[in-house]
Amino acid sequence: MENNLIWLEKYRPKTLDEVHGNLDIVDKLRAIAKMGNVPNIILVGPPGIGKTSSVLCLARQILGDSIKESVLELNASDDRGIETVREQIKGFAQKKVNLQEGKHKIVILDEADSLTEGAQQALRMIISDYSNSTRFVLSCNDSTKLIDAIQSRCCILRFNRLGENEIRDRLLEIIKQEDVTYTKDGLDALTFTAEGDMRQAINNLQATFTGFGLVNRENVFKVCDIPNVDDLKLILDYMMKGQFQSAQSLMKTIFDDGYMAYDITNTFNKVIQNYTENRDLQFEFLRQIAFLKARILEGLPTFLQMSGFIAKCCNISKSYHNK
Repeated sequence: MENNLIWLEKYRPKTLDEVHGNLDIVDKLRAIAKMGNVPNIILVGPPGIGKTSSVLCLARQILGDSIKESVLELNASDDRGIETVREQIKGFAQKKVNLQEGKHKIVILDEADSLTEGAQQALRMIISDYSNSTRFVLSCNDSTKLIDAIQSRCCILRFNRLGENEIRDRLLEIIKQEDVTYTKDGLDALTFTAEGDMRQAINNLQATFTGFGLVNRENVFKVCDIPNVDDLKLILDYMMKGQFQSAQSLMKTIFDDGYMAYDITNTFNKVIQNYTENRDLQFEFLRQIAFLKARILEGLPTFLQMSGFIAKCCNISKSYHNK
């Protein structure tokens, strides 16, 4: 049965010591675990960086064998109305559970910023009314979408995207455990495509190994369905030299291969960040690609927009070198 688990669940941290990244936040959670008294908490940060896993490790450390009946985990994006708050959450808060003195039941609410305002108002009252028996951990990507009355009742812990070394270390642990055949450029490709998201990195590792039996650069990019980074680096080099025709021609080849303008733009954005040594040009290129992304999201995912972006960047490069 263990071999049939997806690796994301199989290698989910069980203790705070197994959590990778955000060491300052993990240290704060360790201090809370040592005290044994969980405050109401808001966890803020992008997806896939260990917010929920860290809290489950904290709950496991404090509640031990009582965790099954003492922890309620809900995803607010699935059930985000006031009825869910009144029925499921309030019902759990009212439930009697035999815990050691000073210990509390814990409600973990993922994507709490998806709750409607009415549901948040109801939740505010439950947080206040049942503070003696139940503590609340609200996980969200944007804490500003939570009403002030909830924010004022919770301490806020901000998680950051994981660094490439932190993701690489965890992937190497899994590779060793699963006896995965890999290359260094394949591992680099996994960290590049993950963008600080451990969940995506582990999923891409398993998908690549399952599909091809070898984790190398080419296979990772096939699984992630992103354009060839070497081609985008070459386009960047052409733009740095102001060579519009060469850059446009190569971009047309990528576009004709069927890649979406949004995916090309996202990957190219990472290429510019990672492979542009001139900071002045990097800033200008990133500014132009932000405008391009906005136009694509407005409904203009055309090659003409991509060509316009390349032309502007080439002109910027020529102006910079002619100073």
